[in-house]
Amino acid sequence: MTTDSTDDHSATTTTTTTTPSPEPPTRRRLGGPTTVTLAVTIVGAVVAAAVTPLGDRVMNSFFDEPTCPGEACEGKNPQSQGCGEDARSLKPAVNNPAQLQIRYSEACGAVWARIQSGNPGDVVMVEVLPGRTARSAEVEYDHDKFTHMVTVPDGEFQATACVIPKPGGDSTFDRYCVHATEATAWR
Repeated sequence: MTTDSTDDHSATTTTTTTTPSPEPPTRRRLGGPTTVTLAVTIVGAVVAAAVTPLGDRVMNSFFDEPTCPGEACEGKNPQSQGCGEDARSLKPAVNNPAQLQIRYSEACGAVWARIQSGNPGDVVMVEVLPGRTARSAEVEYDHDKFTHMVTVPDGEFQATACVIPKPGGDSTFDRYCVHATEATAWR
């Protein structure tokens, strides 16, 4: 028996064509939806910062205006409201055992009291006459503390700040007070 075998190998030809490498991507200018998205993000961040207390403080520091002029300052923190920026003080230099001072911000229309050499448990208070609410604060740690603000009427006012030592505490002085008016030589 004869076997006839034919070797049918088909030749496969592979043609390789060289395509040029793609050009490096060119920088696109922002436009269309990308620009709008970026702008909205930035504006949103600015608005969010402006409506928070910290944002309030930052924005007002640009304009040098307190955040709460007049009655709106009643009972608020003078530092966070920007009232310390223009504040002047009455701080007797002699026989002032707790370094007590009355702070007055004309722009905010308010006063507050501050002690710098108190002890934990000592109380600092401020009162404005005629007929305003008194504010007080207790030294919790360290040696300094300030009260929240009491608004002053337009025109004449009398303010009294006192420091009252904690009974049996570390302070060695008795109750000490300072008095001021709108005509005081504030520094």
